[in-house]
Amino acid sequence: MPKPDFIVLPGGEPIPILYEDRSVLALDKPRGWMLVPHSWQKTSRNLQAAITSSIAARDFWARSRGLKFLRHVHRLDADTSGVLLFGKSPGAVKTFSDLFESRKMKKTYLAIVAGKPGQGEWTCRLKLAPDPRRIGKMKVDERHGKPAETRFRILEARGGFSLVEAEPITGRTHQIRVHLAESGLSIVGDQLYEKPFTPSLSPRGGERVTECRERDFTLGLRAVRLAYVDPFNKRCVDIHAATDEFLERFGFAPRS
Repeated sequence: MPKPDFIVLPGGEPIPILYEDRSVLALDKPRGWMLVPHSWQKTSRNLQAAITSSIAARDFWARSRGLKFLRHVHRLDADTSGVLLFGKSPGAVKTFSDLFESRKMKKTYLAIVAGKPGQGEWTCRLKLAPDPRRIGKMKVDERHGKPAETRFRILEARGGFSLVEAEPITGRTHQIRVHLAESGLSIVGDQLYEKPFTPSLSPRGGERVTECRERDFTLGLRAVRLAYVDPFNKRCVDIHAATDEFLERFGFAPRS
């Protein structure tokens, strides 16, 4: 029986495998899965803990690959979906973590934002630090914050909303979310950095309407690409996640 191109974890839908080689495996992480420390077991939605338990249980997706270890190399927020890279050994985790730290990993996200900027492209370099008034939240702190840089490009604007491509150069917590909010463009569904709102989005042709109400906490942010030069074989690797469903959810037409 061939290896499945997805993994299945208890209480969750199948998670597609986007890319795999001898060192790494990339998943299309669904929204709702946290990447909290493995020792923190207060939620059944701890993705790392669920994967580790599945490997220990010798579930077929892992057994068919001979996997004994799989750990995330970087993190995505719980409500952010998309490309998430895992290392198949501690050495691979360290090596690929170094790629992120040295800014040799190209990361691309799509964001749906409320508003339209006055420019088509811009770069935000506001420094970020934890907000002492609320655990888990970040704030701009030019004095004590760590350097952060994100490049933005508007792909499409329709009505009161824009489709933005974001390329974070650094990897600070909530970097894209804070930088967009500080640019006056709050991400749809971002309850942490902007007050709830009730937009109405319609795709081209008016065939379908998506309403984003206060009860809808879907975050309009998706990691759609990782690109790098493999440190072991020096080959270029370019990993993409599908975007059609994400765009249609927020009323934008699929992009070719």
